Amino acid sequence: MHQLPASPVITGGNSVHPASVVRDLGVWIDRGLSMSTHVSMVVAGCFAVLRQLNSIRRSVSRESLIGLVVSLVLTRLDYCNAVFAELPAYQLDRLQSAINAAARMIYRASRYDHVSSLLKELHWLRVPERIEFKLCALVYKCLNGNGPAYLNLIADSLQRVTDVRSR
Repeated sequence: MHQLPASPVITGGNSVHPASVVRDLGVWIDRGLSMSTHVSMVVAGCFAVLRQLNSIRRSVSRESLIGLVVSLVLTRLDYCNAVFAELPAYQLDRLQSAINAAARMIYRASRYDHVSSLLKELHWLRVPERIEFKLCALVYKCLNGNGPAYLNLIADSLQRVTDVRSR
C-alpha cells in the first residue's frame, strides 16, 4: 500500500483521485483488503432491517417473521460470503451478532439469553459454518458440472484425489 500514489494521477487532462474504499458487485473492498468496511456495511444493513421488522413483529405470525428474517437479513449475510473466508474471528463475531439478534427478535428473548438453542431450533448455522457450507456446496457443484460456467472451466482441469491410482 505504501507504494501506491497518494496524490491524484493526471490522465488525459483529468485527475483521478485514489479511493480508500471501492464497491464492486455489492462488496466493499478497502485498500488494506481487511474487509472491515464490507463487514460494517453488511452488519449495519442487517440491523437496519431488524429494527424495521421489530416494529411489525407483533402483527405477523412467527412463521412469517422467520421468512422475512431469512429473506431480508440472512441473504445479506450470505451474499458473497466467500470473501469472509479466513477473516479474523472478531470480524466474524460482528456478523454473528446480526444472526443472534435476529434469533432473539423472533423468539422475543432477552439480549442476555443464550442463543445456541434458538439457532438450533431455527436450523441456522453460525457464520463460519455458513461460509464453509456455501464454499463446499459451490465446489461440489463445480466438480459435478452444475456450477457457474466460469468455474466449471476451471473444474474440468482438476483431478480428483480419488481418481489417482497411486493413492
